[in-house]
Amino acid sequence: MTAGHGGGGTFAAATGDGPPVPPADVEQRSREVRAALDGLLQIRRLTHRRDGGDPKAVPADWERRQPVRAVALALESGGLTPSGVDASGARIVTGYRVRPGDRPGTAVVEWLGPAGSGAAQEEAATLGACVPALARLGWEALLYKGPRGRRFLEVEPMAG
Repeated sequence: MTAGHGGGGTFAAATGDGPPVPPADVEQRSREVRAALDGLLQIRRLTHRRDGGDPKAVPADWERRQPVRAVALALESGGLTPSGVDASGARIVTGYRVRPGDRPGTAVVEWLGPAGSGAAQEEAATLGACVPALARLGWEALLYKGPRGRRFLEVEPMAG
């Protein structure tokens, strides 16, 4: 899916591993996210037209093949804040991070921030807030506790 992104590039939903959006670009980014979501829903309408399904209820085939991108768009369009890193890769913004899951067609959502930010103490509540944003676009999220007690969501498309 494409949309203008600060100069005409391809739109990429924020996974939490990129630079934060500069404050001057927040409004433009919001428009790009809305346009990407509208495009996603149009793809779903066209895809699900033949089976009569609800376009918001079930992810399209391309989303299932690219769950990290699709889950990141669901979170960003739901108003959640992505984490961010600086040019050296150091985490500088607290927020969600989406990465590939262990199983094909799944993604993992973590809540990460800079050292000392308190992200680990916030993760249960903030990951819980991610669940409705995902569910509204047909993604099922289960909360797990991983190594060192850190929580994460495993996300997969709802059956449809």
